[in-house]
Amino acid sequence: MTESLTALANRLLDEARLADSGRAAHTPVGGSGHVLRQTVIALRSGEELGEHSSPGEATVLVLRGAVELCSGPDVESGTEGDLMVVPPCAHSLRANQDSVVLLTVVKLK
Repeated sequence: MTESLTALANRLLDEARLADSGRAAHTPVGGSGHVLRQTVIALRSGEELGEHSSPGEATVLVLRGAVELCSGPDVESGTEGDLMVVPPCAHSLRANQDSVVLLTVVKLK
């Protein structure tokens, strides 16, 4: 199976711009019952994924825009093409511009 992340990012960003929540997501790989999960998430500028914990090891690849990955007082900024390692503690993700990221999670057993 091959899927265009560019086309998916465009579609999700259009959906996020219209959504009350300011976000849209799709999981093309994995999900319930799988160890590996990859989810494309689009966030309208100024929106965020509130503080949460990860079910395992995770990275965020910025496909478009600019985001901040926050964990306590630590803030890491990422722009298109940046690969960010998600900390193993509570964190949040904020879009400083209309943004699309690829979240990859490997669930810990």
